[in-house]
Amino acid sequence: MKLLLDTNVISDARLKRSSALMSWLAGQEIGNLALSVITMLELERGVRRKERTDSSGARPLRLWLEQDVRPMFEGRLLPVDEPTAITAAGLHIPDPLPEMDALIASTAIVRDLVLVTRNVRDFQRTGVRLLNPWESAS
Repeated sequence: MKLLLDTNVISDARLKRSSALMSWLAGQEIGNLALSVITMLELERGVRRKERTDSSGARPLRLWLEQDVRPMFEGRLLPVDEPTAITAAGLHIPDPLPEMDALIASTAIVRDLVLVTRNVRDFQRTGVRLLNPWESAS
């Protein structure tokens, strides 16, 4: 595993919003891609919110998460362990980060992974190595 995908990568890939992203993803070996459990939390939360307000519209999202995302990343879903938590705590000093961003960044830092995201500005001050395929592939 060399690349940690941020939540926006998975979400945008489902919608095929960006030809640059889709082209970049097509060139990657699946075994080099990983997700944080925090990304799974964010995806699950989004599906559950949709289920509360639009159950029929949520059904395709639930199927995508259960039948595509979870099987695709089986064995490559990275936990928030003690070193990750300690690293995340340090990312809040001197200025706090959004908690989920700190946990995702620290997951990549601890495991020496490149964080793939469209939101590079959100992570720049963490010191994590970043890749924006929306820009890199264009």
